[in-house]
Amino acid sequence: MAVIVENITKVYGSQKAVDNLSFTVEKGQILGFLGPNGAGKTTTMKMLSCFLPPTQGTASIYGYDIIKQPMEVKRIVGYLPEHNPLYLDMYVREYLTLVASIHKLSSPKSRIETLIEQTGLTKESKKKVGSLSKGYRQRVGLAQALMHDPEVLIMDEPTSGLDPNQLVEIRHLIKEIGKDKIVIFSSHIMQEIEALCDRVLIINNGKLVADDPIASLSARVKGGKVVFVGFEKTVDEAFFDENAQIESWHKEHNHYRLLVSDEIVVKQSLFDFAVTKNNRINLLSSEEISVEEVFQSLTKTNKVGND
Repeated sequence: MAVIVENITKVYGSQKAVDNLSFTVEKGQILGFLGPNGAGKTTTMKMLSCFLPPTQGTASIYGYDIIKQPMEVKRIVGYLPEHNPLYLDMYVREYLTLVASIHKLSSPKSRIETLIEQTGLTKESKKKVGSLSKGYRQRVGLAQALMHDPEVLIMDEPTSGLDPNQLVEIRHLIKEIGKDKIVIFSSHIMQEIEALCDRVLIINNGKLVADDPIASLSARVKGGKVVFVGFEKTVDEAFFDENAQIESWHKEHNHYRLLVSDEIVVKQSLFDFAVTKNNRINLLSSEEISVEEVFQSLTKTNKVGND
């Protein structure tokens, strides 16, 4: 059982919001969906949820075609949009009862109570939705997305507005759901992607630029290494800009953090530079590149130097 996306494209006028996108997600996987604002993430999620038709291409979810069998797809997909549309004048249980009736659940009361507990809504369940904070409204939205126990859960910025304690609870819930379902979610919080996802898909300008297991994502940026270097005296920072193996750099507390494509070559060039300038190196170390830096490298092209 899987989500299979094949050459899906969405065009608005002369703009391609999603451009020939293909990927597959298997049952039991949590896929992190990343991209800059306007990259096409939300459009893709709406197409997979049958809220938007693709211009070209198609996708199947557990064997159901999103174009030919939209009702079958909606029965097995739970969708939480970024801007969560809720009935603000309804009480939490009243709203969830409405959602349960739409899905024609056989035991709505027990399912509603289970979801209220799972999503941490117990203390707020007797309030009107409109009186809830943004974080609790997100929880109500998550409860409605899970109401029919979907095989596939698609969420656009699901943790938006949650405080740190709420984040921990919802992340734990997503992790549990992902054990036997397919979860696809977008987020701008890179630590969240690293903590939750088995795999990361990055799109930029509607095109796929990375699709990798979280553990091997750093390989996408050539060598995928960060080098820390410190010098005894002030250095001419033009050296970093002119070095073809340095993707980007930042100054941190009189030391430099370099995103590099070839760790060995860069370290040798740093030694040569130090000798030529008679400027001793007092720090030199390296570490794996983070998901955030992979993202920045794949969606930006210019070097950045910050004081």
